Parts: sequence; structure tokens; C-alpha cells
Amino acid sequence: MMIQQLTVGWLVYDLTGSAVLLGALSAMRMLPFLIFGPVGGVIADRVDRRKLMTSLYCLFSIVSFAMGGVVALGIVQVWHLFAFVLITGVMASFLITAEHSLIPNTVPREELMNAVALDFGAFNTTRVIAPVLGGFLIPLFGAAGNLFVESVVTAIAAFMTYSLRLAPVKASSHKSSVLAHFKEGVGYLWSNPMVVTLMVVALVPAVFAMPHQALMPIFQKDVLGVGPEGLGLMMAAPGLGAVAGMLLLASIASGIMRKGLFLLGCMTLMGLFLIFFSQSTSLPLALLALVGVGGFHALFGATKNTMVQLTVPDELRGRVNSLLLLERGFTPAGSFVAGVAAHYFSAPVTVTVMGSIVVLLAGLVLLWVPRIRGKNLLA
Repeated sequence: MMIQQLTVGWLVYDLTGSAVLLGALSAMRMLPFLIFGPVGGVIADRVDRRKLMTSLYCLFSIVSFAMGGVVALGIVQVWHLFAFVLITGVMASFLITAEHSLIPNTVPREELMNAVALDFGAFNTTRVIAPVLGGFLIPLFGAAGNLFVESVVTAIAAFMTYSLRLAPVKASSHKSSVLAHFKEGVGYLWSNPMVVTLMVVALVPAVFAMPHQALMPIFQKDVLGVGPEGLGLMMAAPGLGAVAGMLLLASIASGIMRKGLFLLGCMTLMGLFLIFFSQSTSLPLALLALVGVGGFHALFGATKNTMVQLTVPDELRGRVNSLLLLERGFTPAGSFVAGVAAHYFSAPVTVTVMGSIVVLLAGLVLLWVPRIRGKNLLA
């Protein structure tokens, strides 16, 4: 998925030179989480999550191979890339919900925070390796080669997921309708103030911080003046920061008493590093700033996810996780606005404003939601 994001973004900007289309592409990637995420949560609670993930990885492999063929034949058009991103986005909205819901079934409850940190660390390790690899492969084998790599790797993921051996998981009854199951998940969510608080706070980085990724090709080509290899390094840097953040979290997890304050602190530092990135005029400084953005975003996400997983019963976990993942569905709005703003005001100005908003909203939440300052937000 990381190779795909780099490759498709590079192709769109290479074909069009349009910041608006880059923002729209990122929006297309995340929009399915808003539309299909809740359905994916219901499905994850009604079927075998391992088998669901295996099937989706197989579909990923087939679709990626087909898109690679279109690019290799030289007939690719911008609408092909948008359709490809939309299709894989729909599959990802089901896949990620199932994966997050499966994690608590693999470890004892007292080890859950470390398991979530490990999951984030593994994912972000690929964010380090894949973009660097993808950025260096484009000059050697072209964009099609990257899509064929994605196809092979997702096929391997399908085999590994199928090979998992887990204890039986209690599933929701099939006697109730999909709509009734969805309503049950929403009802549980709104009856739990802690989960609602986390859901609202999680929207801030999703809408105002993460959309900066859609503008990476502009920083690469127009601001820093580096090639696709530089783009790969820039997209890998947040992953490196996230891996470092997860190692830090694993060592301090038991000592974090005021988890709400920890969340807001991570959000504030994320925004400050985003501003630092927007003002960077050299690749090394930009990479350093992006390491900080990725590190504090990962710390924020892992802490939030752990708190939710500790609270939600297993038979509702898929639905509640899917509703929390709706934050990704709001990212398209931020990505599209970021693309339009970059077109009219420049990418550095746009990202500076985005980082400032993140810092400002973290402060407002700290003042307006006294409960988040408590020692135990789970209480």
C-alpha cells in the first residue's frame, strides 16, 4: 500500500502537474473509509476475520497486477489511477477494520498495549522500507514495476494470514440484520463517553495533519528540487519516526498515567513538526521534520487504539473500530482543501496553516474537555 501511494501520486503529478488532482487523489483513497467503513465493521463481527482478510489480500494482488499491466502497456490515463485508488480504498476499509479487531485475540489483555505498539511498528517499518524502495525502483523499472511488486507482496500477505491459527472468536448472531448490528454498535459508542471523546479528538490530525501527505510530490519537485528518490525518502521518514515512537511507547507504556494529556501532547508536537517541515528548504531538514511528524502521530494513534481495545467487548469490536476509523474518511476533505490551497497559496503556506490549526485545536480541547486531563480517561 505504501508503494502504491507513492507510485500513483508520482504518476498523477507527472501526467498533470496539478496540485488539485493530487489532493483529489488522496481524497479518493480515504473516502471509502467514510462510506464503507461501518459496513466493514458489521461484516468483521459476523464472519471469520482471518478468512475475510485472506480474501481481501487476494483481491488486492489481482487488482494491483491488472493496474501494473495498464501502466506497462503505456495506456494509463488519470481516470484509471483514480479508479484503482477507489477500488483498493474500498477493500482497505474492510481489511483494516478486520485486522484491528483481530489483534486483541492474539495476546493476553495485559500485553495489549505492547501488541498494538508492535502492530504500529510493523506497519511503519514498511512505511520506511517501501517508499525508499519504490522511489529508487521507478527510475530502474518504471511505475509499473512498483505495482507488480505490490501484487506479489499482497499475495504473500494472503498466504501468511491464511496460515494463522487462532482460538475461536465469538461472533455476532446472524439472526439480526446488518442494520440492527450497525445500530447496536452506534448505541454502544454513544453510551461510552470515553470512546466518543477519543473519536472527536482523533479527527483533528486526520483532517488537518495527515493531508500534508497528498502534497509530497509538490515539495519534492517544486520546493526542494529533488528526484523520485527524494520523494521516496520523504515518504519513508514519517515511518522511521513512527518506528522510533513505538519503541519509546513500549518502554514507557506502563508509566503513562494521564493518557489524555499524553494524547494532546503528541498532537501538539505533531503540529509543530508539521510547521517545521513546511518551512524546510533542504532535504535533510525536511526529513528530520517528517520523522517528528510520523513519530508523534504514531504515539497518538497507538495510545488511542489501546484505550479503545481495552474497553470494547470482542463481539462489538469490529463495529466500534470501524466507527473510529471513520476519521480516515474525513481525511479526503482535508486533502482536497489542501490541494486547492496549495494551488492558490503554495504548498509551504498551506502546510504551515495546517500545523498551526493542529496546535490550536489541541489547546482548545485541553481547555474545553476537563475530563481528558484526568489521571485515568478510561474511568
